[in-house]
Amino acid sequence: MKVFTFVLSAMMLFFCLAPAQALDYGKIELPPPQTDGGMPLMRALKQRQSRREFSDKELSLQDLSNLLWAAFGINRADSGGRTAPSAHNAQEIDIYVAVKGGLFLYDARNHMLEPVLPEDIRPATGQQPFVKNAPVNLIFVADHLKMEGMTGEEKDFYAATDTGYISQNVYLYCASVGLATVVRGWVNKLTLTKAMKLRPSQTIILTQTVGHPEY
Repeated sequence: MKVFTFVLSAMMLFFCLAPAQALDYGKIELPPPQTDGGMPLMRALKQRQSRREFSDKELSLQDLSNLLWAAFGINRADSGGRTAPSAHNAQEIDIYVAVKGGLFLYDARNHMLEPVLPEDIRPATGQQPFVKNAPVNLIFVADHLKMEGMTGEEKDFYAATDTGYISQNVYLYCASVGLATVVRGWVNKLTLTKAMKLRPSQTIILTQTVGHPEY
């Protein structure tokens, strides 16, 4: 029994620490997010900053799980409430995750990554040279079909505002655990939209790079 427990614990540790890109392209079930501990909020705010130099070291699957949950995960299972607000609770922002292994869509309800494209589209996520080698590039996409009853101007305003909340959650998580991140608007949205094969109702708002800092 002790041997079985040891082997099971070792397997769990391996999968939690395995880099996200090491997995085969397909549905990726994320481990439960670690919602206890971490850096106190005021200290995380003090440490929050943009960094543009990244190591090519991959993020662990647990880091990716924590990161996406902090960004826009479900923190109230009974109501489906998220870690960031959205106008009229439209929850119109989708988080796409571009990694070496392909492009994925974060499914917050099931806390998993849905495969979108098997290609590495990181170079298309921005104009800066670091985007092609940084382990994770998040792409915040607004789906205007979810924003019923709003004018075009309101959709643009609230999609940008809601993305700001999500991006700041990413900043605070990264500050708390010592990861590097920078939110970016310098991206050819037309090229990236085509690369991602987005629908006409979908609009790219911002992108955000996450990785280990380059020392």
